[in-house]
Amino acid sequence: MPPRSAVTVKPARRLRGRLRVPGDKSISHRYAMLAALAEGRSELTNYAPGADCRSTLACLRNLGVQIDDESSGPVTLMGRGLGRLRSPEGSLDAGNSGTTMRLLSGVLAGHPFSATLTGDESLSRRPMGRVIAPLELMGARLAATDGHAPLVVQGARLRGIDYRSPVASAQVKSAVLLAGLHAEGTTRVTEPAATRDHTERAIAAFGGRVDVAALTASVAGGQRLEGRSLTVPGDLSSAAFWLVAAAGLPGSRVEIVDVGLNPSRSALLDVLARFGANVDVIARDDRAPGAEPRGDVVVEHGRVGRLEIEPREVPGLIDELPALGALAAFGAEVVVRGAEELRLKESDRIAALVAGFRSLGLDADERPDGFVLSGGSARGPRGTPDARGDHRMAMAFAVAALAADRPSTIAGTDVVSVSYPGFFETLDRLVDGADGPGAR
Repeated sequence: MPPRSAVTVKPARRLRGRLRVPGDKSISHRYAMLAALAEGRSELTNYAPGADCRSTLACLRNLGVQIDDESSGPVTLMGRGLGRLRSPEGSLDAGNSGTTMRLLSGVLAGHPFSATLTGDESLSRRPMGRVIAPLELMGARLAATDGHAPLVVQGARLRGIDYRSPVASAQVKSAVLLAGLHAEGTTRVTEPAATRDHTERAIAAFGGRVDVAALTASVAGGQRLEGRSLTVPGDLSSAAFWLVAAAGLPGSRVEIVDVGLNPSRSALLDVLARFGANVDVIARDDRAPGAEPRGDVVVEHGRVGRLEIEPREVPGLIDELPALGALAAFGAEVVVRGAEELRLKESDRIAALVAGFRSLGLDADERPDGFVLSGGSARGPRGTPDARGDHRMAMAFAVAALAADRPSTIAGTDVVSVSYPGFFETLDRLVDGADGPGAR
């Protein structure tokens, strides 16, 4: 199917269905990079199908990793071993993926060659200084244009450091830990607030060890990683859009099968319950080293209330905030504070959300560190919300449009291919009350 640059979303009375969502994007990136650094063959089932994770595979291929990613089956990678990636031919194109660029810079810092990481226009506006600083402390040399891509990484013999990150960022922490695997001694990263721990779990899943104490993660250099067969759970950040819609629309019930329930990511479920939705979680027990918690989640409409997100909650909800903002379309009041990081994503998500929701007829106020969306059903579109090249904007506007009093056209929706290529087809099925793909 050709990309759809604009989609018209019709109002819906309810959403009902049972479905699987694509593989977790954050976990897929990390599994692929660690499989490349491991020794032997790895097989990754349910690898995320979006463009971001395909960018990671393309970069790894250019670094000499043999990869088989037939669309109908698992992604297989033949690991080259720690520090044994090959000098690339030309630049490494991360596309729209900040995770690819930042984490791969940590990997490349420990290799004895120079590599240039590039990205699209959106990625080239995102700050890279936050990973440049610690990697240079470890001994690598990095060059950027005013702190932005293209990012040139000259690898070196690295030394372990004790790094106190000024920002709560799982990408910064992960870049330093991945570099630490290549360093002499032990590398420690201390964060100002807890962030997702997928990298720590992934290193353990490939046979390595990361020690975690409070807000500090430590990794010893020179560990031997081994190829593994791993299954990526469904992406809770993608599921968030369906769960929010079910929470907002009376009569709705949506069940997500085999979705990731990592405690550093599952704050969304607590927030929806606090909002007034009925949330039921059926966890699956997996005691394998580094296993990602997973299970099934059912959300039913309960009541519509007020939702306030405090600054301390933001690191655990950073990717779900656009979806949660859409609750305002169903009559809620949504207040978010302490979320300046949203301005540094694929778009300025604070400005984009406020402008898009206003176009849908909602009352929306922009604040320096967040937004206020006044409760009250969407009065119908007064314009065309624009995703501004941001996949989460497109999906958040689509969910909000379900509550409008007439159809809404959303511009720039082809960008959902970054993380959820089948999003609008799944939306049609849930509105019709049918089960989503692969749920049976």
